[in-house]
Amino acid sequence: MPSKIRLQRIADRIRQELSEMLVKEVADPRLSGISVTDVKIDRELAWADIFVSAVEGKDRSKEVLAGLRSAVGFLRHELAARVDLRAFPRLRFHWDPTPERADHIERILASLREEEALRAADGTPAEDDANDEDIVDDDILDIDDGADEDDGEDLSVEDEDEGADDR
Repeated sequence: MPSKIRLQRIADRIRQELSEMLVKEVADPRLSGISVTDVKIDRELAWADIFVSAVEGKDRSKEVLAGLRSAVGFLRHELAARVDLRAFPRLRFHWDPTPERADHIERILASLREEEALRAADGTPAEDDANDEDIVDDDILDIDDGADEDDGEDLSVEDEDEGADDR
């Protein structure tokens, strides 16, 4: 079994090569404007979990994952040619809600800073800390955790090429 450092180096290389391929070589319009946010490889090098995101957010998740599903064979073949491994892992694509969460938190913090600046400019005394914490906690509770319990759909894509030889 490879060490954790080697697994991380392989994951970084896959992320770099895949990001480059998505920009330069993949012509599918569903895959334009997406970024690879993370790659995790299991210890047996059997699976590579690839996390992707788009600027438009979750609105495009189904479209992007459908595009990746249709291109998974090509992507794995090309990656296997570029990354020298005895057996190349199968690819599983997942939607990464982290950038959307970070943007939401940043908007909350910006609105709190704005309110504080307005209070300071008006000379209005600041409210007690308990009320400020309640505002932040209520807004943070509205963050989507990406679990999608509502729609019951799995937003991951697995390599469906079960019978293919490992490269």
